[in-house]
Amino acid sequence: MTAYQFEFRTIRGEALPLSSFEGQPVLVVNTASQCGLTPQYRELQGLWERYKGKGLVVLGVPSNDFGAQEPGTETEIVEFCEVNYSVDFPMTEKQVVIGGEAHPFYRWAVEIAGEDAAPKWNFHKYLIGPEGELVNVFPSKMSPLDAAIVDEIERLIGT
Repeated sequence: MTAYQFEFRTIRGEALPLSSFEGQPVLVVNTASQCGLTPQYRELQGLWERYKGKGLVVLGVPSNDFGAQEPGTETEIVEFCEVNYSVDFPMTEKQVVIGGEAHPFYRWAVEIAGEDAAPKWNFHKYLIGPEGELVNVFPSKMSPLDAAIVDEIERLIGT
């Protein structure tokens, strides 16, 4: 089983099968608009702008699971991200990312990588490889521009 078996809906309500990103690395990040880590949106946007032409997809997954820090509607989330961080990378509808009610992608990632790979807070990161494999898991506090993440991405896109 790979990440390509899963589907989200875009923040605007359209189908978003992960298989549409086949052959590309995807950084999946659970996000929140009222978190101390919210400025990571700027770094995620920077990563997206730097590598999208080489195939990287940054996928934001808004979640209200941690500290109720994403209470807004999808429309409010889009507006916040665009106005404050100029976000234009793909985002999904708000999702549950922990526990038995978590989106199937998140349950799969924990099944593959173990309980320690479950999100512990907002801005937890999963790097999916071009074949749909789970390549690595990065903690919430790690900057999206950290060398460990950038090096993995560059390895996957062949730079």
